[in-house]
Amino acid sequence: MFTGIIEAKGKIKVLTKGMDSMKVTIEAGDIMSDMQLGDSVAVNGVCLTVSHFTQREFTLDVMPETVKATTIHSLKVGHLVNLERAMAANGRFGGHFVSGHVDGIGTIVRKTKQANAVYIDISISRELSQFCIPRGSVAIDGTSLTIFDKQPEKLTVSLIPHTYQETIFALKEIGQQVNIETDILGKYIIHQLKNNEGTSAITMNFLQQNGY
Repeated sequence: MFTGIIEAKGKIKVLTKGMDSMKVTIEAGDIMSDMQLGDSVAVNGVCLTVSHFTQREFTLDVMPETVKATTIHSLKVGHLVNLERAMAANGRFGGHFVSGHVDGIGTIVRKTKQANAVYIDISISRELSQFCIPRGSVAIDGTSLTIFDKQPEKLTVSLIPHTYQETIFALKEIGQQVNIETDILGKYIIHQLKNNEGTSAITMNFLQQNGY
């Protein structure tokens, strides 16, 4: 489990691509101090497992399903990535519940600076949109952000200067893709409501008709 609070930016040092899978080595610096084999690390929001490490680098295996479903396949040597280690049981919970299981890919369509904030519009599928609500949480490339506006196929987030500079968002350009993980609590609620259709009075239609 992660929080969406990015700890560091890592640099891709080695990429080894197989037919459908990948092996990635990342230079990470400070967060290597207590790394162990088998640790979970979110790389641009994708939960991966450490298979080898040195004092400054660690290696991860990426299975075919992850390669297909995320932006990991587009990484290149020299690219920077957002990194977050799994949350310690005694740590502060500063973001929201993030599993590291990406739901889909979005595309940046606009970046706008307003006062001290940067607003980013991201196109998403209608399937992802159903799990997003204004003022709700979303993880974009592993970063916990608040949704300020949502359209059927677009969401808008806003970043403060610290988040913008300490993550890879400052490097992202219009047209580039990002990993999207929607709020896990919302996914469970919608899944349960859909399963209750025809068996319970509390349905999606009932909630919509009553202002929810």
